[in-house]
Amino acid sequence: MTKTSDRRRNLRIALALTGLSVMLGACNTTGEVVTTQTVPTDYRMRHPIAVQEGKRSIVIFVGKARGGLSAEQHADVMGIAQDWVREGSGSVVVDVPIDTANSRAAAATYHEIRTVLGSGGVPSRAIVQHSYRPEDPGLLPTIRLSYSKITAVAGPCGLWPEDVGPSILDPGYNENRPYFNFGCASQRNLAAMIDNPADLEQPRAETPVYTARRDIAFDRYRKGNPTATTYPEADKAKLSDTGK
Repeated sequence: MTKTSDRRRNLRIALALTGLSVMLGACNTTGEVVTTQTVPTDYRMRHPIAVQEGKRSIVIFVGKARGGLSAEQHADVMGIAQDWVREGSGSVVVDVPIDTANSRAAAATYHEIRTVLGSGGVPSRAIVQHSYRPEDPGLLPTIRLSYSKITAVAGPCGLWPEDVGPSILDPGYNENRPYFNFGCASQRNLAAMIDNPADLEQPRAETPVYTARRDIAFDRYRKGNPTATTYPEADKAKLSDTGK
């Protein structure tokens, strides 16, 4: 009789401990929370403008019978030299073809290119020559000038992960949300128009004031005269003259 009661008591204790462990387990809040990622409705978040390192390059065509730069090519090389001084973040790499029909003319043109780059503000240590053999012999080998710069980019555009029309495969069609590619072109165009990508992160430093103009304005203010600039009557436009 005593053994039977002991077994029943042990069984009740085991059941009580099991129930207590179940209740304590239900109070556990340290489980991993599962989250789902959705496409942002704001086009600026779907297609953000990023600051990356890009390239600026030009091509110089050189014939086999004449070396040197034409007037237009001279202006192009001078332009890339001035742009490098303003925005370049690396060396100016000049790719010159070798073992081609125009290789001798290209070599002479390269020396003139170095001279133009130097006169445009590019130091000689920042000009790197790179020789290459063209892969397609049917194309005219060219001299390529390139340098790295910081640029703003967005995209790529033209991605359509979902059908923009009604579809049984897209239950979110009736949620009145913009399609994924919406706003990508405007972001990409805006990034292409940014002259200095640093403007996206911080304001520019203030430029010095125009002291001469400020002194004139203060002198007029002290004398009680109007400080605005006076323009002659001939420079004033009239609405009635617009159609003439």
